[in-house]
Amino acid sequence: MKLRASGEAYLETILVLHKKTGMVRSVDVARHLEVTKPSVCHAVATLRDGGFLTMDSDYFLHLTDVGREVAEQIYEKHRFFTDRLIEAGVDPETAERDACRMEHVISQESFERLRDAYKTRKE
Repeated sequence: MKLRASGEAYLETILVLHKKTGMVRSVDVARHLEVTKPSVCHAVATLRDGGFLTMDSDYFLHLTDVGREVAEQIYEKHRFFTDRLIEAGVDPETAERDACRMEHVISQESFERLRDAYKTRKE
């Protein structure tokens, strides 16, 4: 299943919230993304059907191995672009917003080459 940017954003949000609190429910995702609960329910159903997450009997969301891999990749891109933009002098709030858009449009190959080139330059 090919994910859209919104699906990637949901997975990334679940990962980030899980790292912060250890447990995530749909309402937490709705608050974090500032979207409606029905929007989250639809996204969760789609992501669950695609094998990216599960929901337990207490309605907590859990990333599958595939979901965690995708979320980690997106989150790595997000952190990389946020940090580079801030280093370039962009204010942190704008850097966060722009990184959110950039993380979804760059290919994994291009990102890895850019990241590796940056690491090499810094060494």
